[in-house]
Amino acid sequence: MKIIKGGICAAKGFFASATEANIKYKDRTDMAMIFSKVPAISAGTYTTNLVKAAPVLWDRKITDSETYVNAIVINSGIANACTKDEGMEYCKMSAKKAADKLGVGESSTLLASTGVIGMQLPIDRICAGIESLSNSLEQSERAANEAAKAIMTTDTVSKEIAVEFEISGKPVKMGAMCKGSGMIHPNMCTMLGFITTDVNISKELLLKALRDDVVDTFNMISVDGDTSTNDSLIILANGLADNEKIVNENSEEYKIFKHNLNFVTTALSKMIAGDGEGATALFEVVVKGAKTKEAARTLAKSVVTSSLTKAAIFGHDANWGRILCALGYSGEKFDPDNMELYFESENGRILIYKDGVSVGFDEKEATKILSAKEVRAVVDLNMGDFDATAWGCDLTFDYIKINADYRS
Repeated sequence: MKIIKGGICAAKGFFASATEANIKYKDRTDMAMIFSKVPAISAGTYTTNLVKAAPVLWDRKITDSETYVNAIVINSGIANACTKDEGMEYCKMSAKKAADKLGVGESSTLLASTGVIGMQLPIDRICAGIESLSNSLEQSERAANEAAKAIMTTDTVSKEIAVEFEISGKPVKMGAMCKGSGMIHPNMCTMLGFITTDVNISKELLLKALRDDVVDTFNMISVDGDTSTNDSLIILANGLADNEKIVNENSEEYKIFKHNLNFVTTALSKMIAGDGEGATALFEVVVKGAKTKEAARTLAKSVVTSSLTKAAIFGHDANWGRILCALGYSGEKFDPDNMELYFESENGRILIYKDGVSVGFDEKEATKILSAKEVRAVVDLNMGDFDATAWGCDLTFDYIKINADYRS
């Protein structure tokens, strides 16, 4: 496997575009389109929030069916959530506009929105945006970059990646982009994510791979503990790599596909966590030596979502008691007198706690380690063979500033 350029357009047959539709933002692009020149199979995972945005309901019906997909239309600025019948009608109108312009079926267009909850979409601007997007589709690195920028809200950087690997002697490519910065919490995290690949695979295995993967990637990140109404992760596979179709979950080809999918989603997950609103550092929590995989996940997420721990990371303070506290209220059983806690980063590694007590570490050395852009807490429970990793960020003054006046 190698990382390549091209983002969402890296795989054969995929195009993208972006446009300024003035949905909410007046000085930047705010709509994007992804298009496959041949019908693609799709799979999706969506928010666990009981309150689901109109595009989530629209997309889930399509990705859960045997319907092929050609296009995804995304807007930023307004979420089209809590908009009831009018919001669903606007989904239908948007899909029809895309279908007419692209010459595809109405049900082959997926939709995604992100932004302020409770506002109705300016459907005239949406439709004008779709027309512009349809007329400017390109298969290029530039188009992919622009699409990734257009779906941002409070993100400080665009997020994209592409890889190339081999299946059945054929080169296969996978590209992806996502957005997410605030209202991020596991199961799923708050984000919009899109993956395109030219692999030839059955719909059943595409869905299985995606759902199995998010458990250890997007479901393991948190910024602020809020689960959105709009979370969507969608993958399209158009088969143009012309590899022998993957239909056996026990095959080496399927394992290769899953490995590369995991690489892509892990990279995107870390991008989102590291770009948390106001964040100055990516905070990674690794739990090792747990009795079960689920226990390791629960413990890691408990630490990464702890506001007090996140504040300590912002202050470069090795306040290990907060981590022990978060582990202790996770609901999982472990022996605090038979575990170890380390902090590490590019600046070094230091043992903080062992067998029930602090080891008397050097505070200045710990502060130096915690001053890096990416810091890690490693918890070794010494109880079993399972591990899990969660990602988050520090909690800063700027998080309050950003969210206090988000609507304005």
